Amino acid sequence: MLRKTLLASVLTLLSAGAFAATCEVTINSTDAMTFESKAIEISKSCEKFTVHLKHTGQLAKNVMGHNLVIAKTADMQPITTEALAQGVDKDYLKADDPRIVAHTKMIGGGEQDSVTFEVAKLSASEPYSFFCTFPGHAALMNGAVTLVD
Repeated sequence: MLRKTLLASVLTLLSAGAFAATCEVTINSTDAMTFESKAIEISKSCEKFTVHLKHTGQLAKNVMGHNLVIAKTADMQPITTEALAQGVDKDYLKADDPRIVAHTKMIGGGEQDSVTFEVAKLSASEPYSFFCTFPGHAALMNGAVTLVD
């Protein structure tokens, strides 16, 4: 009986690590103006979440740059419209925009960047998206961000 209890306890501890929430994701972007993923799922159990953006292409950021911005879906269009005036030197982002939950810098081919943010900034009752603010990219380079149990 003791042996079975001990075995069950050890298996429970081992499986807890196997099922722990992953609080980070890597999103690849390409010269073909795409994110290789259309969804980011964030566990509600994560206090912080990290997004790693990699540009697997070869073109420079002033030609085919990408960033990754997370915001409420309703704010995506206004953010991308206002980003046009900012230019590549400002990563096509309006500085200190309160609508932006998190963002990476603008990167070119072969580069990568990461951003970590507090999951508490997201509300389960709001739809969120991730997108690129390089001019014209958000139409194809976007996806859903959802909180999951």
